[in-house]
Amino acid sequence: MNFGKTAIIAALVLFLFYAVLILSLLTFLEGPRFLAILLAPDTLFSIRLSLVTATAAMLLAVAIGLPAAYALSRFQFPGKKMVDTLLELPMIMSPVALGAALLVFFNTPFGNVIQEKGILFVFEFPGIVLAQFATIAGLATRLMKTALDEISPRYEAVARSLGSNAWEAFRKITLPLSFRGILSAMILCWAKAVGEFGATVMLAGTMAFKTETMPIAIFMSLASADIPKTIILILILAGIGLTALYAVRLVEKRPQVL
Repeated sequence: MNFGKTAIIAALVLFLFYAVLILSLLTFLEGPRFLAILLAPDTLFSIRLSLVTATAAMLLAVAIGLPAAYALSRFQFPGKKMVDTLLELPMIMSPVALGAALLVFFNTPFGNVIQEKGILFVFEFPGIVLAQFATIAGLATRLMKTALDEISPRYEAVARSLGSNAWEAFRKITLPLSFRGILSAMILCWAKAVGEFGATVMLAGTMAFKTETMPIAIFMSLASADIPKTIILILILAGIGLTALYAVRLVEKRPQVL
């Protein structure tokens, strides 16, 4: 067997592995109860909460991560390698550990001040957004940096030589050229935030109709042996993730337009 056939077989094996996992869920799905569970108030609440918090976390991660990605891509400054390395911590650190670190932080004197005189995060809506943000911010920065690295700084230099300032060169040249990569990063990070569980459960808890995102609802329904609801939520979450991945493929195939 040549290398090409071996590689194709490996790809098919991985495909079958995940396909079997998804198809196995259908064997426990109760058709008559599908719509009833899907339209139940608690199910709709968890779906709506996940979508809203993931969107807020993604926008926050992009608002902070895009300037950070630009700095890491274009400039040299003291401690750059340390900053670049630390931003990858959420990618290798367990979300549960990250959530526990956030919870410990809010029990420090400074964290208590934030809780008492600022915004409540522990077991509250902002805590979900913060947990999701902490999980995806480093990934968002890394993906956007990769998109910016593909754009030569010479384009900005030419724009500045023609009278544009640094902001105008970025807005009119670099941002349009890297837009597809940035948009792909936004979609992927949003999908990851929707499925975030570990950090969220540690910081926001498992409170029905308050902090019950879809992953938490899956955990709670499985703990209470509500298998049909568990399966429906898993399928919805998988559907959202696959749709996001397909959207990224569409973005990458679109022709670049300046």
